[in-house]
Amino acid sequence: MKSERTERHHPPTAPVSWRDKLRQIGPGLLVAATGVGTADLVTSLVIGTAFGMTFVWAVIVGAILKYTLNEGVGRWYLATGSTILEGWQKLGSWATNYFGAYVIVWGLVYGATAASTSGMAMHALLPIMPLWVWAILHAIAGFLLVWTDRYVLFERVMTVLTGMMFVTVIGTAILFLPGIGALAGGLVPRVPEGSVLLMLGLVGGVGGTVTMASYGYWLREKGWTGKRWISTMRLDAKIAYTLTALFTLAGLVIGAQFLAGSGVSIRDDNGLITLAEMLGEQFGAPMRWMFLLAFWSAACTSLLGVWNGGPYLFADFIRILRAKNAGRTEQDVSGKSPAYRFYLAWLTFPPMILLFFGRPVELILVYGALGSLFMPFLAISLLLLLNSNLVPADCRNKSVTNAVLLGCLALFALLGLVELFAIFAG
Repeated sequence: MKSERTERHHPPTAPVSWRDKLRQIGPGLLVAATGVGTADLVTSLVIGTAFGMTFVWAVIVGAILKYTLNEGVGRWYLATGSTILEGWQKLGSWATNYFGAYVIVWGLVYGATAASTSGMAMHALLPIMPLWVWAILHAIAGFLLVWTDRYVLFERVMTVLTGMMFVTVIGTAILFLPGIGALAGGLVPRVPEGSVLLMLGLVGGVGGTVTMASYGYWLREKGWTGKRWISTMRLDAKIAYTLTALFTLAGLVIGAQFLAGSGVSIRDDNGLITLAEMLGEQFGAPMRWMFLLAFWSAACTSLLGVWNGGPYLFADFIRILRAKNAGRTEQDVSGKSPAYRFYLAWLTFPPMILLFFGRPVELILVYGALGSLFMPFLAISLLLLLNSNLVPADCRNKSVTNAVLLGCLALFALLGLVELFAIFAG
C-alpha cells in the first residue's frame, strides 16, 4: 500500500469520466466546511426570521461568487504549479507583506474564537467541565491531529464532521419546508427596506474565509497537479458550494418557518443553544442533541480547517521571504516544516491567554481592519494573475469569470468599507 508521501511524488492520473471525477472530490469540501461556520448559520437564521424566504436569491449569488474565487485559486495552482503566495509575490512585495501582517494578527484572534466556539458547543452537549477547559481541549486536539501530517486522516475526520453538520441542519430544515411558491418567490431579487446590510452580509458570508487561499495546498496534498486536473477541480468546487448554498438555505428555512413570530432572537452562538432547546421542547431530546451536534460539527470543521490550512499559508510566506533574501529557490512547504509547525502552535497556544483575559480592543481593531480588506484583495489579485501571461492562454479567465470577479471586488470592497466604518466609528 502506498504511503501519502509516495502518492505526493507519484500523483494519480487525472480522471476522465464524470463518475471517476466524483470519486476524487475532497479538497473543495475542506474549503467549504472550513468557511461555513456557526456565524453563517446565525446570519441565515436571523435573516430568515426577519425576512422569510426573501433572500433565496442572495444565497445563490453568494455561492456563485465564492465558487468563482475558489475556482480561481485552484486554477492558478493547477495551470502554473505555483502557490497563490507565489502569485501575490509576482504582483509585488506589498502583496505578500500585507498578507504576512494579516495572518499573524488573524491567527491570534481566530485561534481564540474557534476554540471558544467549539468549547461552547461541547459544553452545551456535556456540561461536565468549564467552557474554557473544553475550548483548550479542542485547540489541543486540533493541534495533535494536524501535527501528525496525515492528510488522508485529516480529510476523513473533516468528511465525517461535515456530513454530520450538513445532514443534521438540512434534515432539520426539511421538517419546516415552505411551499414551492415561497421558495420561488425568493428567487426574485428583492431588497426590502432596512435589509441592505443584512443582505450584503449574507451574500458575502456564504462560506468564505482566508482559508480559501489554502485550496491549492490541499489540491497538492491530494496529488492533483497540472492542467489535466482543472475539470475535476471545478466539479469538486461546484459540489462544495452547492452544499454550502443548501446549508445556508436550511438556515433561512428554519428561521422563516420555525423562529418567525416566536420572539426569540438568534444573534450569536448562544442563540444556537437556545434554538436547540426550542427544537428539543417541540420534537424531543434527540432533536436537541442532533442540533447541538450540528453546532459542534460546524465549529470543529472551522477550527480543524484553519489549523491545517492556515499554517501552509504562513509557511509559504516564510519560504518566499527566505528565497528572496537568499536569492535562491526554496523547497516546497510541508506539514513538517518548522514554519508550518510554528504557526500551528501560534494558532493553538497564545490564543489561550485571550480565553482568560478577553480579546484586547486594539487587537480586534487591527484584525477587523485587515480582515475587511482580505476578500477584495483576493478578488483583485485573481483578476490580475489569471488574465496575465503568467497563465497559459487556455487557462486564463473568460469574460464571464472576469465579470463575476469584478462583482466580487465591488461587493467585498463595499463590505470592507462598511466594516471599517463600524470599527472606527464605534
